[in-house]
Amino acid sequence: MTNPINDFYYLSKALTEVLTEKAEDSLTHILSDIGKFDAETRQRLQEFAQEVKARAEKAKQQSSNTDTTITVEANTEVDLQELLDELRAEIARLKAELNNYRQNNEDS
Repeated sequence: MTNPINDFYYLSKALTEVLTEKAEDSLTHILSDIGKFDAETRQRLQEFAQEVKARAEKAKQQSSNTDTTITVEANTEVDLQELLDELRAEIARLKAELNNYRQNNEDS
């Protein structure tokens, strides 16, 4: 006959080993996921910063080009109201693009 105390000992020992292995696996997966998330977040932040810098540089270049254009047009007596309307339209377009960009990034 088998001893019930012996059976209980081996059963509890096996249960403890299995639970420990499962806990170790779960902890390993959690730490791995946290590491991946951290790396992906850093990469996204770096890409975001690069995109912001690129857009700022592009806007700066466009601004310097626009300044030259406005100066030339001002020397040729452009209608100021027409110029203001064009600038307002450009601002509205940029706002729409910015809102669209923000919405696309919120969905990601």
